[in-house]
Amino acid sequence: MTAAGLDSSPRKVSAAGGSAPAAMRLTRLYAASRRIPVALGLLAAVGALLAVALDQHWAIAGGPAAQRVIPLSAEACAAAVIAVSCHGPFGEAERATGRWLPWLQLAAAVALTAAAFGVLAAAGPAGLLPGGAWAVLRNVAGMSGLGLLCASGLGGPFGWVGPAAYLVISEAGLAAGWSTPWLWAGRPPHDLGGAVCAGVACAAGLAAITLTGARGPSRSAGPG
Repeated sequence: MTAAGLDSSPRKVSAAGGSAPAAMRLTRLYAASRRIPVALGLLAAVGALLAVALDQHWAIAGGPAAQRVIPLSAEACAAAVIAVSCHGPFGEAERATGRWLPWLQLAAAVALTAAAFGVLAAAGPAGLLPGGAWAVLRNVAGMSGLGLLCASGLGGPFGWVGPAAYLVISEAGLAAGWSTPWLWAGRPPHDLGGAVCAGVACAAGLAAITLTGARGPSRSAGPG
């Protein structure tokens, strides 16, 4: 065996053996910088509050408008949590760490959206949740996409603006009798137009947060 062979074999073994722990450590550090454990706790709290509201029939007591606005408000809160948690304190300086940041951003957004859907869908068993699980998935995905677009364009701390604005516009539009599929929250759960519009918003938000990340201090502030 040559000296070159002796030298290269340990390097290959070291690289193969160290890649998995390094990836796990990078994922853990990314989750901590994005406060993902806190975001999961907030999502669980939103789901618990919605479950209490449905169990105590707050929506029924508040009339037809409350039957829609209480679940939609919970979905908007969940989407706001997802959008705000997508930025870190170091901004674009993280891009110096390598090519994995965009994939971590995408994975975190998808994972939090899935978690939000899970906790909100579980909050309304036995048909208590208007529209059922399909409506929750459509509404959360669409509003999360709007939040991610705001986080990319306005800044991570302002990611909540998208879901909050959609909540207000939806309530005003539905009260005025608007029927556009962009107000997907007021469409039947299996409505194709509403699902397509929500899907477009979700895809645009995921693409923005993957390709550009959340706008942070390093973009808006100069050196020093």
